[in-house]
Amino acid sequence: MTPPGFLFCSDPLGPRRPDPGFAGEAAAARRAGARAGLIDHDALLAGDTETAVGRVRRDSGPYWYRGWMIPPDRYADLERALLARGCSLLTGSSAYRTAHELPGWYEAFAQLTPRSVWRALSVGEALPDPSVWSDLAGGLGPGPGIVKDFVKSRKHEWHEACFVPELSEPERLRGVVGRFLELQGEFLAGGVVLRAYEPFVPGGEARVWWVDGEPVRVTAHPDTPGLVPAPALDAVGEAVRALGCRWVTTDMALREDGGWRVVEVGDGQVSGLPAGDDGEGLFGALLDG
Repeated sequence: MTPPGFLFCSDPLGPRRPDPGFAGEAAAARRAGARAGLIDHDALLAGDTETAVGRVRRDSGPYWYRGWMIPPDRYADLERALLARGCSLLTGSSAYRTAHELPGWYEAFAQLTPRSVWRALSVGEALPDPSVWSDLAGGLGPGPGIVKDFVKSRKHEWHEACFVPELSEPERLRGVVGRFLELQGEFLAGGVVLRAYEPFVPGGEARVWWVDGEPVRVTAHPDTPGLVPAPALDAVGEAVRALGCRWVTTDMALREDGGWRVVEVGDGQVSGLPAGDDGEGLFGALLDG
């Protein structure tokens, strides 16, 4: 059986080399004994799958993707284009969507993550009557909340487009959701999610990397690279295995009452490492899996 390789994004200014954001990881993958190919991320997003995979050698075996986020529909295009070249992705398009978007992973982690409700909304779709957000928030009850889409929040615009002090106050809720949608624009992923707010202690988030249901690395979150908490993982491991996706990440933080909580789940292929970490140990685990 052909061992797995890794597909990295190519440099838009030099398509024969990895994107600078992943050049160190590509070198680490090769040091770990993996073959490394390149795909054109810009071409993929533009719908030109033939160009996107044009540098992937035909019949070269299975691959993990490692690069910038890809909308699930485009990821499915990538999967089909690689299959046409006699190659495959070790994370299929269904598994990618499951781990990448909150509605896909929420049920498995419902007891370990803030309560959440959501409404699908496509880019370009007419916005619903603003009253829909109050109706949606009713599923969470009163209290503060967070606005995000199926993948990302705008936590750096915390008071403007993320945090709602009281979900039962319609005007404030509508204002935050409206501003969030305005700022996300064409980058809106999946729809709108409302989450109950839970206060966490300072100290950063831990990003736990799971391969085939086992934790293979715990790193800092890219937003807090100098801080690596040590979360309890037993219950999270059960949820990861129930999810059934091969390579995922869980971002974890310590709540003020002392309970470890899953803040976010992600597909490991598009989850970032903290600055200065080339992922060499991670690639070794993926090759052994």
